[in-house]
Amino acid sequence: MDEPIEAKISRRDLLKTGALAATAAAVPLGAAAQAPSSGADPAPAPATPPVSAKTRLRVNGQVHELTLDTRTSLLDALREHLHLTGTKKGCDQGQCGACTVIVDGRRINSCLSLAIMHDGGDITTIEGLGQPGRLHPMQAAFVKHDGYQCGYCTPGQICSAVSVLDEIRQGVPSHVTADLNQKPLLSIDEIRERMSGNICRCGAYSNIIEAISEVAGSGANTGGKA
Repeated sequence: MDEPIEAKISRRDLLKTGALAATAAAVPLGAAAQAPSSGADPAPAPATPPVSAKTRLRVNGQVHELTLDTRTSLLDALREHLHLTGTKKGCDQGQCGACTVIVDGRRINSCLSLAIMHDGGDITTIEGLGQPGRLHPMQAAFVKHDGYQCGYCTPGQICSAVSVLDEIRQGVPSHVTADLNQKPLLSIDEIRERMSGNICRCGAYSNIIEAISEVAGSGANTGGKA
C-alpha cells in the first residue's frame, strides 16, 4: 500500500487558488447581468395627466368661475387666467413680496398659495384698491412721496401697506411689539417690521415709510396709539 503523499502548499499558493475560485464563480453571474435582454426595451409608463378642478374666486368684487390645473398658483390664476397683471411675479418663492394680495382681509404671497385653496374666497389686488382718477389713499401717498422707482414691487408694497395699518388697528402684534397685552403702537418700528417682507431693490424704503405714515396719521411719527 502506497504511503499518502504529503501536500505541500504554500500560503501564497493557497491565496492564489482561493482568488481564482472566487473569480470563476463570480464571472458567470456578472456576464449574465450584462447580457442584453431579449426583445425591445419596455415602454415608459405614460405620464399622469394633469388634474383640473372648478374654482370660484371673487376678485375685486367680481365673481369668476375658473377650471384650473390644481397645481396653478393664485398668482398665475390672477395673471394668466384673469389677466390682472398688476400683481407681479418676482422671486416666485415667497421672499420678495411683489405678489402680495389681500385674501379674506389678510395679505398673502400669492405665489405660494394654490388658487383652489381659495375657492369662494374674496381677493383684492392692486387693481381693486383704486384706479386712475380714484386712487386709494395709499396709492396717492406713494405717488406724493415717490414711494417707488422702477415700480415693479409697488403693487405688492401698497397691498401690504394697507394690510399693515389694518393689522395695527385690529391689535395684531408683531415681532417688535413690546407688550402683547396692549394694543400695538402705530410707530415707525412697527411699520418697518411689518413691511420687512416686501423688498424694494431700488431702495425707496424711506419714501415708502413716509407714504404709509401719512395715511396712518401723525401717530406713526409720534409713537401714539392707532
